[in-house]
Order: sequence, then C-alpha cells, then structure tokens
Amino acid sequence: MRQVSKILTGAAIGAGMLAASMVSASAEIACQGSVCWHVRDHFDYPHSARIVIHDDNWHWGPRERFVFREHEGRGYWRGRRWIAW
Repeated sequence: MRQVSKILTGAAIGAGMLAASMVSASAEIACQGSVCWHVRDHFDYPHSARIVIHDDNWHWGPRERFVFREHEGRGYWRGRRWIAW
C-alpha cells in the first residue's frame, strides 16, 4: 500500500509540473499585413491596427510571404515603424 501511495504522489506532482510549464510557455504570433512577431502576452490591440493573432505553431502557406521582425515591449508594427503603447 505504501508503494502505491508513493507512485500516486509522484504522478500527481509530475502532472502539476507539466500543467504549470504549459501555462507559462504560452506564446502567440501577431501579424500586421505581411510582418509578424512573437508575443509572450495576449494584448487587446486597437481594432484600427488590424492585427491578426495566430497560435505559436502557425505556419504560412507555400504561396504566402511573411517576414518576422522581433521587438521587445508592448506594441505593433505599422510598416517599418514600431508603434508602442
């Protein structure tokens, strides 16, 4: 009985650690036109910015062309300018 208790406790701890790592590792890809960047937090972008949010595992199609431009902080790309807010 003691062995079963240890196994169940270990499984519960492992499941908890896995769930916690999945929540903290969430990310998204934000795109405005053909420019995309990775975001760590979900933002409510202004509607006028026309930002499209994709899951982190998103890939564009074979005939589509996008470019990634990374930037720190909260904001979005408009053309070649980073608009912070």
